[in-house]
Amino acid sequence: MLERYIFFGLLLVAVLLEVAADVLFKKWSIDNKNILLIIGLAVYFIGTIFWAISLKYDFLSKAVSIFTVVNLILVVIVGMVVFTEDISVINKIGIGLGIISVILIEL
Repeated sequence: MLERYIFFGLLLVAVLLEVAADVLFKKWSIDNKNILLIIGLAVYFIGTIFWAISLKYDFLSKAVSIFTVVNLILVVIVGMVVFTEDISVINKIGIGLGIISVILIEL
């Protein structure tokens, strides 16, 4: 049971760092400040370390599925809130299906 919590904790940290890096990359593309690109790459690298360590605690197929869907959901939310991006109804349905997929993977 403890391994499961460690796995999800590491995975959550990896996702949060990747989302932070994605935000930095987007800000770099808007502001054209190279420091944002460098910091984004560093944050991405640190997130990858957490991702790699999380693989010690669960199957790759399960980890990559959860990581991808949770990352997608958080990036969409951040895009909507921080960058005022709009998503379509079909995108919202896709996000809902992604949430359902994570739940089904965990059953």
